[in-house]
Amino acid sequence: MEEVFLLIRSSGQSSSSLMPKERTDMVEDGSSLTHGGEGHNLTSNLKNMTLAAKSGNSKDIKANSRAQYKPEKWMLPEKAEDSLTQLNLAIVGHVDSGKSTLSGRLLHLLGRISQKEMHKYEKESKLQGKGSFAYAWALDESAEERERGVTMTVAVTYLDSKRYHVVVLDSPGHKDFVPNMITGATQADAAILVIDASIGSFEAGMDGTKGQTREHAQLIRSFGVDQIIVGVNKMDAVEYSKDRFDLIKSQLGTFLRSCDFKDSSVIWIPLSAVENQNLVVAPSDVRLSWYHGPYLLDAIDSFQPSSRDFSKPLLMPICDVIKSSQGQVSACGKLEAGAVRSGSKVLVMPSADIAIVRSLERDSQTCSIARAGDNVAINLHGIDGNHVIAGGVLCHPDFPVAFAKHLELKVLVLDGATPILMGSQLEFYAHHAKEAARVARISSLLDSKTGKVTKKAPRCIVAKQSAVIELVLQEPVCIEMFSKCKALGRVFLRTLGRTVAVGVVTRIVEELV
Repeated sequence: MEEVFLLIRSSGQSSSSLMPKERTDMVEDGSSLTHGGEGHNLTSNLKNMTLAAKSGNSKDIKANSRAQYKPEKWMLPEKAEDSLTQLNLAIVGHVDSGKSTLSGRLLHLLGRISQKEMHKYEKESKLQGKGSFAYAWALDESAEERERGVTMTVAVTYLDSKRYHVVVLDSPGHKDFVPNMITGATQADAAILVIDASIGSFEAGMDGTKGQTREHAQLIRSFGVDQIIVGVNKMDAVEYSKDRFDLIKSQLGTFLRSCDFKDSSVIWIPLSAVENQNLVVAPSDVRLSWYHGPYLLDAIDSFQPSSRDFSKPLLMPICDVIKSSQGQVSACGKLEAGAVRSGSKVLVMPSADIAIVRSLERDSQTCSIARAGDNVAINLHGIDGNHVIAGGVLCHPDFPVAFAKHLELKVLVLDGATPILMGSQLEFYAHHAKEAARVARISSLLDSKTGKVTKKAPRCIVAKQSAVIELVLQEPVCIEMFSKCKALGRVFLRTLGRTVAVGVVTRIVEELV
């Protein structure tokens, strides 16, 4: 297990679903693996497109070596440009652990939600008999989310700490919406794993078959996140018991170590979002006098900043597409590498069309330049809006991303997963692309510690085993080898509502050109 988690570790590569949640696609287990809504159905859009190499209508997209690339001066940030570094922070955890309430409370305490807005949420939630959900309503904006009392899509908000401009990704915890959690939080820089301290609730989250605490912890580690805060929430429900906190820390800590989290990179914080204890100041309740560590906002500032690939060619996986009534189209996502500014030419994959950047928007504000690590909406012109799709990628015109359907992967089968056989039908996830897939070959089993081949051509792979497999997708996707681009080389395999394996792309068997 450690070998594969080490292989898929990234020091700061990050991208995420970063648009207001009403614009975020929703994919439920058991449903089609395509996005709903105009411009979001990856499979049908691909069938209506022809790559430039076949049509001759666009620029020749033959890939160049990235070693040939030399960034222009404007692409590299000035040291004094911004006093705050950006941090992409995923909020994850089992359903009903209080993730949205925690996020909403932080936003209110830090002035991102006004007292007037908060009063409105309190009034509306009480009218529906859900008074305790007032802070969650600041992020759970859809009528269905408020009615059901669960987060269904990834809500994206912003707050500032002393050290960071924090992009908060409030992820769904319900098992039906884990694909949305993957889409939204795939490459966060750091995470808060929220735990419900209530008797029975922590245990439910740790349940091997139904709990999301284990799955979320495994997923964020495989995203490359190695810095986390474990926020043990709802401590008020257990009278701020140190014994309860220590029990949770002992049991969950053992599991986190098995996922290759280092003890030194995990911060444990007892807190209560509802009673505002240990969030932005030290706790005032005397029942927490036994705790002497940092409060939550302080702990966020203790994270190490992520490195950014400013000097590499532009690369931005498209998480969402927004079309206006005036015919304008914007590609939304996070720059994994390089930089872009108004007037820049970009290659839109997989259609291989060249588009011009009309304008850029970051944190709801117009900006002139966006660089690696920034979450932006890029307004494009000179391109058919139907050729800009979620799951696609914006690239430098001379450095296109690969487009393929036959891949070799190195995978780790997760604890409790059903065996994977040759011919198994799986759901394939990589960055913001989702596709049906079939296991075409199981090449070898690997020793989890050394990575060496222990058996060739095994019949199946079972829980906790590492292996090299070949996967054939139903339709091609934009993808890269992990060694070339970590963000586009991580993959997640799911079936029957569960994540069964995590891994990386080691070879593109057949690239479409």
